[in-house]
Amino acid sequence: MKRSHQYASLLKLCALLLPSAAGANDFPTVDRVLYVLECMRAHPGPPFEMTNKCSCALDAIANELKYDDYVTMSTVSKAMSIGGERGGTIRDAPSLESEAKRYRALQTKAEKGCFINTEAK
Repeated sequence: MKRSHQYASLLKLCALLLPSAAGANDFPTVDRVLYVLECMRAHPGPPFEMTNKCSCALDAIANELKYDDYVTMSTVSKAMSIGGERGGTIRDAPSLESEAKRYRALQTKAEKGCFINTEAK
């Protein structure tokens, strides 16, 4: 009888904790998958290990940014590498440059915190 009461208490505790962890600024699954795949391409290594490390990095970023801010910052960061006039429009906008720098700094911090070798980029 006592053991079943302990299990019930444990289940209640888990139920209280899970929604806050799972719902904390959650990003759509497709965006999570794309980030992890891109991270794994940039940081080759054992697939299982890198899947976990890259997922960890995105979780760290998701803890710092709202999804809409993540989309804006990551898009600007990627668009800055477009050559020619198309990329020049974005590269020449000072406000966008600061967004890209902030995103790259956050990404580097997340990768270090998740033990991703940032020198392999």
